[in-house]
Amino acid sequence: MSTLVIVVHPNLAESRINKRWVQELKKQPGVTIHNLYEVYPDEQINVAQEQELLEQHDRIVLQFPLYWYSTPSLLKKWQDKVLTYGWAYGSEGGKLQGKELLIALSAASVEENYQHDGRNRYTIEELLRPLEATGHMVGTKLLPYFVQYGAAVLTDEQLEQSAQKYAQTVIS
Repeated sequence: MSTLVIVVHPNLAESRINKRWVQELKKQPGVTIHNLYEVYPDEQINVAQEQELLEQHDRIVLQFPLYWYSTPSLLKKWQDKVLTYGWAYGSEGGKLQGKELLIALSAASVEENYQHDGRNRYTIEELLRPLEATGHMVGTKLLPYFVQYGAAVLTDEQLEQSAQKYAQTVIS
């Protein structure tokens, strides 16, 4: 199985978790790392290139830090530009039909804060509904989310465990 990991972190070099995840994924066979902020520093997305990359892979992973209960802005722009009618969906679309979709994210807060009675009032699943709906619209098979809570308080040992678990999730 070929896997495309679309990494969307505005400052990956300064990231602790997402950077470590990418380092671990680079060791895995059959995994293509595609860093949107590196490829498109001017945010001028090459739609044809992105669509071709998606078509070449069986599994698509969207990896990002949770920003204001959503994705970083470049991921939303990427969705708007790349997932077009007639290609991703519609009577002439369906290019992503049957591909697997994995959402992998890091969240600064601990898991308890992502509960109805927690500080954030909503679960991660509720906050990610737009991505789930998009995946459904374009015909992908949504895999269980990979979420690393508590990014702000993660120990080095926990980070290593997270990187190992993430890599196994991506390739299995």
